[in-house]
Amino acid sequence: MDLLSSDFLIIAIALLAAGALTGVLAGLFGVGGGALIVPVLFELFGVLDVPDDTRMPLAVGTSLAIIIPTSIRSWLSHRARGAVDGALLRAWAVPIVLGVVAGAIIARYAPPLVFQVIFVLVAGGNAVKLISGTKLWDIAPDLPTGPVLRVYGGVIGLLASLMGIGGGQIANIIMSLHGRAIHQAVATSAGIGVLISVPGAIGYMLAGWGQPGLPPDAIGFVSLIGVCLFVPTTILTANLGVRMAHGLSGRSLEIAFGTFLALVCLRFLYAIFVG
Repeated sequence: MDLLSSDFLIIAIALLAAGALTGVLAGLFGVGGGALIVPVLFELFGVLDVPDDTRMPLAVGTSLAIIIPTSIRSWLSHRARGAVDGALLRAWAVPIVLGVVAGAIIARYAPPLVFQVIFVLVAGGNAVKLISGTKLWDIAPDLPTGPVLRVYGGVIGLLASLMGIGGGQIANIIMSLHGRAIHQAVATSAGIGVLISVPGAIGYMLAGWGQPGLPPDAIGFVSLIGVCLFVPTTILTANLGVRMAHGLSGRSLEIAFGTFLALVCLRFLYAIFVG
């Protein structure tokens, strides 16, 4: 597609608007915004005639690159309010990075359906838990220590890498299943986004290197145009989302996040079964 065409200008405006919404979501829910970024990019790359076999990993890799500045801004804002569990972030740092690397390796060989199914299963389970407010799924009154805690970190990194998200959705549900308050889960998850997005983006660049069907602006599975159009407005609006999060009750925040995840899952189910 000609970068000066009217169609591309419309897409560019849409991406800037989506970036603004992504920044709000990053601050509000402690996520990098990948749950919004991935489906938006998936549609964009379809309009740009990117082959179906490449669209999803390209959307996931580009999402991880976009999440880098968004997560940093969101994490710093939450930390300034004293809501981040720094000890937990340090315990999860190495396992999360190892999980991200494993996900990037899988991404080079996995078919597109794998990414979509994982996205729906993880995000859908989280949506049900948050909207229902049920405690029946709760595992323990607090997070474990030692090897089990590190395994949780590896799972967060692996699934986040395959889903193209900052890990906030997965970390949120793990923390809430272990008795952590939603506000602390949201704030700490913003820091997890930083741990995941940097190695994740690099891994997807390497995983997609030399793959056929990539657009000319792409470095591996990362589209530079997608990054440049998304990032400016996400940075500007992330702090607005943080202020909104701390102004909501815990239950209101759970319902809002769960509803958002449910809508995203419906979109991907449509893509899986209808095309």
